[in-house]
Amino acid sequence: MNLTGKQKRFLRSKAHHLNPIFQIGKNGLNKEVIVQINEALEKRELIKVGLLQNTDEVAQDVADALEKEIGCNAVQVIGRVIVLFKKSNQEKYQRISTEIPRAKQ
Repeated sequence: MNLTGKQKRFLRSKAHHLNPIFQIGKNGLNKEVIVQINEALEKRELIKVGLLQNTDEVAQDVADALEKEIGCNAVQVIGRVIVLFKKSNQEKYQRISTEIPRAKQ
């Protein structure tokens, strides 16, 4: 799902008050972390991931890897914080995705 600028702006405003729920440290981005991030996205749809100071990872590279592995959208990468969005497959968890402004056809 490609997001328009207006949709990304909306998601950034929703994510502003969130705290990072995952932190990537010296072990880097591994399969276990990817699985946990995917599960969290399924339940929350919008999360923040933080990169700790002791990691060798680059935030944009992590965002690109997560987009490729999970199929989510990196809404914003600012400093060492990544904002991720993925529409939930389960209707009961679709709170944010129902509020996103529709793209013009």
